[in-house]
Amino acid sequence: MFVIFGVLGIAIGAAIVIKSEAMLEAFGRIQFFEDKLGMEGGSRLGYKLIGLAVTFIGILTLTGLIDSFMLWILSPLLRYSRME
Repeated sequence: MFVIFGVLGIAIGAAIVIKSEAMLEAFGRIQFFEDKLGMEGGSRLGYKLIGLAVTFIGILTLTGLIDSFMLWILSPLLRYSRME
């Protein structure tokens, strides 16, 4: 099951990166990326960053490392919750 979700995530992420112009035409500009990246193509870059994140999560899911990665990311919060 992880393999299916991983391959699907990689395919969707790659499609978002490759077709960022089509995503921009379909969904429009994202004001956050336009403000923070400070250039005309800020939304295109934002769509590419979202696609890269989806691809990265798909690779982690495919390899079975998503649990370890999420535990590593959330470890500072989990450490403080155990101190109480």
